[in-house]
Amino acid sequence: MEKPNLNKLTKELDFECLSGKTLLDRIPQSAYVSDLLSDVMGKARAGMIWVTSQVHKNIVAVASLKELSAIVIVNERPVEKELLEQAENEEVVVLASNLPAFETVGKLYNYLAGRC
Repeated sequence: MEKPNLNKLTKELDFECLSGKTLLDRIPQSAYVSDLLSDVMGKARAGMIWVTSQVHKNIVAVASLKELSAIVIVNERPVEKELLEQAENEEVVVLASNLPAFETVGKLYNYLAGRC
C-alpha cells in the first residue's frame, strides 16, 4: 500500500499547514511525541513527525538537525511569525492541530499504522 505524504495526511487529519507548503510531498515514517528538546534530539529519527506543544524557535532548529518530516503543534497554541519565518528558511514543515496531544497522536497513530 502506498504511504501517504504530508499533504494527504494534513487534509485527512484536519491539520493546518503553517509553514513549508511546498514541502508537503514528504512521506512521514512515524511520529514522536515530546516537549523536551533534548529527548527529541536523542530519540527522534529522520522522517518522523514531531508532536509538541512547544512554540519557541528552538523547535525549528531541532527539527532541522534531526531531519524530521514535520512538526505538529497541538492545543491551539499561537505560533509567532518569527518561528514560521525560521521554519521557511530551514525548510521545516510546521502543522497545527486544534486537538490536545493525546488525541492528535491517536489520530496520527491510527492513520500511519493503517496506511504504512
